[in-house]
Amino acid sequence: MNPQDHERFRDFVDARWSALLRLANLLTGGDRHEAEDLVQIALLKALGRWRHIEDPEGYVRKVMYRHQISRWRLRRPHREPTFATPPERLGVADGTSAADLRITVSGALARLTPRQRTVLVLRYFEDLSETEVAAALGCSVGTVRSTTHRSLARLRTLAPELGLPGQTATTAPHAMSLKGART
Repeated sequence: MNPQDHERFRDFVDARWSALLRLANLLTGGDRHEAEDLVQIALLKALGRWRHIEDPEGYVRKVMYRHQISRWRLRRPHREPTFATPPERLGVADGTSAADLRITVSGALARLTPRQRTVLVLRYFEDLSETEVAAALGCSVGTVRSTTHRSLARLRTLAPELGLPGQTATTAPHAMSLKGART
């Protein structure tokens, strides 16, 4: 690698590390160590092809998606992590509502299966269309739709405080809730 490419790669990593780590944290269900590993693996793969990459951000994100898919396909059976329940909400507006929302969403996402979590993160955090998610995951649009529907239903069961009673999958404001959950 020539010095210019090396410097360009270093600048990219410095500028995008935290954003890539946030995405990886969501993809791995909040496991900080797995998230760091996921980002490092993606960056290592990008480093090998750095000269040929036109969109480094897109390339690294796609490597992260695909590597995470490989992880959850290989890891069977899935064991669900155990979390302590958060304390009851305070009645006073003390500025912690955003943090409470992040904790609630992160906890609920961590309790989804890796496949469900990946589809929701790509659809609502990454704001990809169903077609783009299907292409990234290598599955059909119908699979993305059904997985999204089941994932949102399970998310509503795990964290009913995220939506209003009686909402359907198409009217629930989960996109806003998930985007507010960046950790």
